[in-house]
Amino acid sequence: MDWFTASEYGLSRLVFQRALAGVYLVAFLTAALQFRALIGERGMLPVPRFTERVPFRAAPSVFHLHYSDRFFALWAWSGAVVSVALLAGADSLLPLWAGMLLWLAPWLMYLSIVNVGQTWYAFGWESLLLEVGFLAVFLGNDEVGPPVVVLFLLRWILFRVEFGAGLIKLRGDSCWRDLTCLYHHHQTQPMPGPLSWFFHHLPKPLHRAEAAANHLTQLVVPVLLFTPQPIASVAAALMVVTQLWLVLSGNFSWLNWITVVLALSAIRFPSEAPTTVPGTPLWYVVVVLAVAALLVFLSYRPVVNMVSRRQVMNRSFDPLHLVNTYGAFGSVSRVRYEVVIEGTADPAPDADARWREYEFKGKPGDPRRWPRQFAPYHLRLDWLMWFAALSPGYAAPWFGGLVERLLDNDPDTLRLLRRSPFPPDEPPRFVRARLFRYRYTTWRELRETGACWERTYVREFLPPTRSAPPRHSR
Repeated sequence: MDWFTASEYGLSRLVFQRALAGVYLVAFLTAALQFRALIGERGMLPVPRFTERVPFRAAPSVFHLHYSDRFFALWAWSGAVVSVALLAGADSLLPLWAGMLLWLAPWLMYLSIVNVGQTWYAFGWESLLLEVGFLAVFLGNDEVGPPVVVLFLLRWILFRVEFGAGLIKLRGDSCWRDLTCLYHHHQTQPMPGPLSWFFHHLPKPLHRAEAAANHLTQLVVPVLLFTPQPIASVAAALMVVTQLWLVLSGNFSWLNWITVVLALSAIRFPSEAPTTVPGTPLWYVVVVLAVAALLVFLSYRPVVNMVSRRQVMNRSFDPLHLVNTYGAFGSVSRVRYEVVIEGTADPAPDADARWREYEFKGKPGDPRRWPRQFAPYHLRLDWLMWFAALSPGYAAPWFGGLVERLLDNDPDTLRLLRRSPFPPDEPPRFVRARLFRYRYTTWRELRETGACWERTYVREFLPPTRSAPPRHSR
């Protein structure tokens, strides 16, 4: 069935599959290493409490059937093992049907995690990984050539990721239209990277050129994905270069990397030649075409959203995350605020108390501490702290739980931090949170002080709080 497959994309498929397995691996490792403090039985937003109020049909997950921290850990680590197997090419050693089932496994496993992850998993790249991962199930292995319709649908996802992001920028903040957003973005982005300070200090004409190039890459180049080769490959390669530029300029979890993975599926590598593969099974053709028809049908709502003046970003339209809408930075903050959490061991939180600061791994804290590169690993608590600084309402469901756990010196919570100022057996008596305004230092300030940030106290975010006294039974 020459019309059904494109055997000249065999190497493209191979590169795409191995890269996608790598992203899956990072996602499962992130889940396994962070879940106890976030959504565990004693976490800030426990899964059992969520499954009690949200029915299975609204958020399908194995954890509706059973939840324990041990079971979740086994589930997440098993997902990591499956990802390693795919990364090593185990799907190519199996019959076609078995390889498809092997690709289905991480999708089902990660779907179960995302659907109970609540606000900790409410990021666009979670749905993007699931949407791409679902399509990967039907891409086949060495027994068949890559199905043309699946390659097309992968480009369709990439188009929506880029074009949707471009539209929401034009419709959102005026600074995208006058090309000044990057005067602020590198300083106010959720989690700066080690080079973000230098990006911020680039000349303003270059920032304007960056913004213009962003519009070109997101609004014009995606259309070229559907043109004949080699134009489509050039368009995809431009997207890869743009995403790598973003990787250098900040920490955006695996958003940039999953976009690169998508772009790789559209590149027809120069050294690639069509290969002869056995005949394509009829059952495989029927399954792939049926799935493609379903996804095209479900694409109606993302398309309507994309052309709407009230376009929203990063929303899933079905509980399986099969087809979603994406976008980022429709508005750009001009000022950076950070919530700084402190504790004291003194008996009273008065003017004489000695307050000591908790240090987070990724979010800015100590002005002299230079940001590190964490992406594609996702520091979920650090990201939510950025949203908390934008508005206390974002933190309402979980911030109180975070403070309670800091007052208890909860080891699972402390593992999410870079450093606690208190010994494990000496928890603080009080914890407070204060809001600061942060800005990058100038070149001169950096030379004189060694600090990359300068911060100014704004207001109290949370007054000194102590843990409630234990209840004694009569």
